Amino acid sequence: MTLIEKIPTMSDEDVINLLANARRLKEAGDEKQQAAAAELIPPLEEAAAERRARRLAAAQAKRAAKRQIKRKAA
Repeated sequence: MTLIEKIPTMSDEDVINLLANARRLKEAGDEKQQAAAAELIPPLEEAAAERRARRLAAAQAKRAAKRQIKRKAA
């Protein structure tokens, strides 16, 4: 199983850390590391964006639910 195939099973924190490491290696690594990082960055960025959007949507839904409860109580 490649690292790209493991992305869906990683935690949000792991994805963010791996993305940061890949960006660092793309700039400061040797040629092999830079090539590997360049291959990893797009799927990691996509996964990070999807997870960020999911967390934002969940937070918005939670706030909306709390507002409805307060309105009913008032």
